[in-house]
Amino acid sequence: MEEIRGVPTWQEELASLVDAGLRYDRAPIDLTAATEIGSKRSGFVSVDGSGSEPKETLKDQVTGFMKSWGEMLLDLTKGCKDIVLQTVVTEDSFVVRKLGKPAAKVSKKLSFLNEFLPEDRDPVHAWPVIFFVFLLALAALSFSPEHDRPTPVIQKLRIHPTGATRVQLPDGRYIAYQELGVSAERARYSLVMPHSFLSSRLAGIPGVKKSLLVEYGVRLVSYDLPGFGESDPHRGRNLSSSASDMINLAAAIGIDDKFWLLGYSTGSMHTWAAMKYFPDKIAGAAMVAPVINPYEPSMVKEEMVKTWEQWLTKRKFMYFLARRFPILLPFFYRRSFLSGKLDQLDQWMALSLGEKDNHLIKDPTFQNFYQRNVEECVRQGMAKPFVEETVLQVSNWGFSLSEFRTQKKCTTNGVLSWLMSMYSEAECELVGFRKPIHIWQGMDDRVAPPSMSDYISRMIPEATVHKIPNEGHFSYFHFCDECHRQIFFALFGEPRGQLERVKETKDTLAETEAHKDI
Repeated sequence: MEEIRGVPTWQEELASLVDAGLRYDRAPIDLTAATEIGSKRSGFVSVDGSGSEPKETLKDQVTGFMKSWGEMLLDLTKGCKDIVLQTVVTEDSFVVRKLGKPAAKVSKKLSFLNEFLPEDRDPVHAWPVIFFVFLLALAALSFSPEHDRPTPVIQKLRIHPTGATRVQLPDGRYIAYQELGVSAERARYSLVMPHSFLSSRLAGIPGVKKSLLVEYGVRLVSYDLPGFGESDPHRGRNLSSSASDMINLAAAIGIDDKFWLLGYSTGSMHTWAAMKYFPDKIAGAAMVAPVINPYEPSMVKEEMVKTWEQWLTKRKFMYFLARRFPILLPFFYRRSFLSGKLDQLDQWMALSLGEKDNHLIKDPTFQNFYQRNVEECVRQGMAKPFVEETVLQVSNWGFSLSEFRTQKKCTTNGVLSWLMSMYSEAECELVGFRKPIHIWQGMDDRVAPPSMSDYISRMIPEATVHKIPNEGHFSYFHFCDECHRQIFFALFGEPRGQLERVKETKDTLAETEAHKDI
């Protein structure tokens, strides 16, 4: 815009007032330079058009807008904070009166999380920041470009017709089981096996040859835990009731003599329970890759660290939920193995596998076995049995493994009896399991790390631990003929085959006695 001619500008008026220039601190000011600078800053254009305003780019405009928006947002946040502090969180406010006590209880219950914070961090400020960062990370993942990639076709689980052999227990429940090997009448050894997590009676010893069972005269019995497969659920299930189910099953199917136990992975805790509560019924126990309670207080720090460092963060989180908030487990289970879709075992169970295990789970034979086993396992579609199994794993078992150690126990009724027991063996007895215990541990097992079997060996020095180099959690037990033969040889010695004569039944014995009387 051109200036009106004949009217002096403010620069000319200023120059007419100070002919000799202004002085400050005895130093003259160059009005010409000041005028030029002022013209540039004010944005006025001189009459002769010598001054020009620089063009503002889109980048400058966006930058200025964002700065202004940020300043406004910061001021708005400060204002909202002041309003909240002055009206909402005061001691006499309605919100504090109604929610103060419940919030205090929740805060007290979650106070253990503060142990994970550095000592110099105030929880009041740290947790809101962590929560905000978590939301940002979740938002970033939801917009990840990986979601645009084609996903592989996921197989769906099929529910097969029922057809398992079942027996009724004393409490009225039915339990499903499977028999392999020789018949009950010709069995030299009876081997009872509870299954592991996300498994069923169909697993047994995966891939075991019938010829091997016949060679050793073994009757292998595997059964569905309550709520798994075709077994009825148990409302108040614990390890004591689990041991009772095993003994009642053995009695119902005609196992009159002592029998052997075989526990694999998490199924080993049911084996320990039967050894604890019914030791007189057990001839011996074998466990492959046994999983113990990862929160076991008698574990030393080194054993605890070596155990937890092998697991993925998701697996640690699931154990944490099982111990602290088991009510949240069904949410995750219904989005994995209870979703009706089949996924890889290591993805579902958050497993970190070694080289041999990774090779095995990709084998078509293993995949067919795994799919059929999972389909039978989740047949009833209920999350409760799986929650119960996980909670049992991380809870107090009600006994310590040190109780199976062979040790001397003396009965003393006073100081005199105690002094006499020091010199007399008559009043002392050996207690403990005092039966063969064999442990097979793959040294490359990252599901049940070797530190767990080290703990078992420390608690029960009499247990025989077979450490297998370069073997993982699945590779030694699944579809390995030589491995199965090694296990049987360690338990039973040289093969002697099945019994040649049929065992006498109660009716046969009664007839014999009646014939003698005649």
